[in-house]
Amino acid sequence: MQRIQESELIVNKRGAIYHLNIRPEELAPTIITVGDPDRVAAVSKHFDKIEVKNQHREFISHTGYLGKKRITVISTGIGPDNIDIVLNELDALANIDLESRTIRPQLTTLDIIRIGTAGSLQATIPTDSFVASTHGLGIDNLLNFYRLNQTDEEKQLLQSFITQTQLNPGISQPYISRGSASLLKHFVKDFHQGITVTCPGFYGPQGRILRLGLSNPHLIDRLTQFEYGPYRIANFEMETAAIYGLGRMLGHHCLSLSAIVANRITKQFSKDGMAAIQQLITKTLDVISSS
Repeated sequence: MQRIQESELIVNKRGAIYHLNIRPEELAPTIITVGDPDRVAAVSKHFDKIEVKNQHREFISHTGYLGKKRITVISTGIGPDNIDIVLNELDALANIDLESRTIRPQLTTLDIIRIGTAGSLQATIPTDSFVASTHGLGIDNLLNFYRLNQTDEEKQLLQSFITQTQLNPGISQPYISRGSASLLKHFVKDFHQGITVTCPGFYGPQGRILRLGLSNPHLIDRLTQFEYGPYRIANFEMETAAIYGLGRMLGHHCLSLSAIVANRITKQFSKDGMAAIQQLITKTLDVISSS
């Protein structure tokens, strides 16, 4: 089997993968990703036991047990570029022998659940509510660097999206990927469901105007109005589509859960976003520990 060269897969002196600073035995099969490094401890404080803590740059990870369930929680930082690092390195830890630098003959499937924050794009999805993403629709271009095969339904949905939003092809060639049905089925009660749009930035790409004008000033309205059969856009943020697309290509089960801290239609912002995310953490851990 072909050996992966040192420049392509970087391993540090302690035998850990470079950016995440995790060794293969330090990774659990169930993984929670959070954007904020401080949120790692907010998750792991619920563990019954913490085995190992690692940190390199913005990537902090804690691996431990909640009951009999072994879990790794790791911070990704913000944006699809960081997700490119995190998803590829998590997969490498599970499916590449770091000593021989070859792909393992038996591949491991990981469960990867994002717990994050997002902005609602529907007046009926208020602040402090929760969204479980059925799909991630990326306008960030990351997955266009990979060979993502999309179903006929996804291709039709994307064409409808481009037509309805009048998205300039000079800005983005969007892509879409479905979340894991086996994970999503556990997050129905108390969760809104819908498409999550992933943006490459927080201000202009999400329609915010401070001192700079926008090339597509009507984007928010068009995202809100988009419909294709039963599908609607529920929210947007900066990681979900990248997680779904990379996870799907690598053979992992991925799900994105969001606490809504802003409603871009009613122009409201959560009065206590920290409480909302803590409630989402508790709900998610309850489901994980019992499944």
